[in-house]
Amino acid sequence: MATMSQSSAQPAFPNLLGFARRMGVWTHAVFDYLERRAAIKTLRELDDRALRDIGISRCHIEAAVLGGTANPEMGRLR
Repeated sequence: MATMSQSSAQPAFPNLLGFARRMGVWTHAVFDYLERRAAIKTLRELDDRALRDIGISRCHIEAAVLGGTANPEMGRLR
């Protein structure tokens, strides 16, 4: 009687698939970074009154773009 081993199904090219997945993650991270930098640049070009209208001050631009909503001081402008 022949026995069959129960090996898990593995892709034919595991290294290639892992590489493609890492490249996809890296590409996504680069595009996210570029998008955040563009948003920061756009906000820095606004005057203080426009920034105040949207609820941030100049010193909080990067925190606002990077998701600094955990900071309760963000909403309090003096």
